[in-house]
Amino acid sequence: QRYQRTKIISKSIGTMLCSSRLPTRAVSSNIARRLAHRSLSTTQTPVSKSLYRRENEVGAGGRCSNAGVKVAVFGGGGFLGRYVCCNLGTHGTLTYIGNRGDDLELRFMKPMFDLGRSRFVFYSPRDRESMKEVIADADVVINMIGKYYETKALSNKSGFPYLEYKTNFSFEECNIDVCRTVAELCTEMQVDNLIHVSSAAASPDSGSEWARTKYLGEQAVKEAFPWATIIRPTQLFGPEDKLLNWLANAARMYPVVPLVDGGNALTQPVYMADVADTIMRVVDDPEEYEGKTIDCFGPADYTYKELSEFVYDITSQNPTVADVPKSFMMASAKVMQYQPAPMITPDLVELWSEDYLPPIGTQEDYDAQTGKGKILTMKDLGVKQTPIEKIAFNYLHRFRQGGHFILEGGYHGNIVEKNKYLS
Repeated sequence: QRYQRTKIISKSIGTMLCSSRLPTRAVSSNIARRLAHRSLSTTQTPVSKSLYRRENEVGAGGRCSNAGVKVAVFGGGGFLGRYVCCNLGTHGTLTYIGNRGDDLELRFMKPMFDLGRSRFVFYSPRDRESMKEVIADADVVINMIGKYYETKALSNKSGFPYLEYKTNFSFEECNIDVCRTVAELCTEMQVDNLIHVSSAAASPDSGSEWARTKYLGEQAVKEAFPWATIIRPTQLFGPEDKLLNWLANAARMYPVVPLVDGGNALTQPVYMADVADTIMRVVDDPEEYEGKTIDCFGPADYTYKELSEFVYDITSQNPTVADVPKSFMMASAKVMQYQPAPMITPDLVELWSEDYLPPIGTQEDYDAQTGKGKILTMKDLGVKQTPIEKIAFNYLHRFRQGGHFILEGGYHGNIVEKNKYLS
């Protein structure tokens, strides 16, 4: 019996040592790809531990661990960026986050990381040396810089009326020059991997200057850093999106919700957490995806009119939705673009009048590709597409008068609204 107990204890100790995250012999990337991904995602799927690990990796994986990789992030404070940073933080990645203002502006991101696992670095997009400080000794650089409108500010003018609007950062500077600078610095500083987030709408033939400059920025990155991984998502939806939230806010703010040319253009929105998970998979095994392009899109396409009906069905709003010709919408947008955070700009009108779909087509079209130049999708990285119907209610019900409690029995809020909704 004493021998049996000793044997069991020895076996338990051996199991504990084998399951710890101590450095072991690395295996090839092909074998590693067949193993379960280690990344923690924003979805509720269980996290399995891979058998291979990096040289400096320590811990059980996830929180209170060291993933053995350093990642520099540009555009981490944006809609997609904050979810990517959350994944990096929960994965135990040492992350350098560039910010153009005081680091307290991004203080909401600090709880995403364990103490000492994040570094906020000030930089100016027009100062290469400050951008070098963000990259530092990073193994992977992620560039998610982008803006849907050109920022403008009032400045002095010598003649009448003595004031004029001056563009702070143009589309060209934001989507091309900054992206080229990041790629050139990665080459100069011998960074191992670069992940560049572009757009599925990027095209040299688009009527939108934003989409054209996104395309030119993508080409500039490939020229400066040929083995960069390009991520091309369609329109993003999620709690802070400017797609579904835009429709709900427009119903609150405007007497009429305008849809360009009847809202007949198609879009295929993708859940932002799915794109963040895709980027995390690339960070997990960046060498496997060097020089690859990955398109991210949702499971179904919709017209903007269908999306408006879907949103207002959730929010119980009853706005007047108008079919507005593009020319009239453009004239209104030229005035409204001077708002602090404009809801409508001339470039957005151009974008809304075009289909915003995956460049190749359907998932079946992507699967039918052959050869080394194949464009990948989230399916190739093991990320499942999340339907918009599964997520939208979680953040759109706040627009409903009385909230989601209005439908609960015993809630004595807006009885008229409740009866109207249930009728």
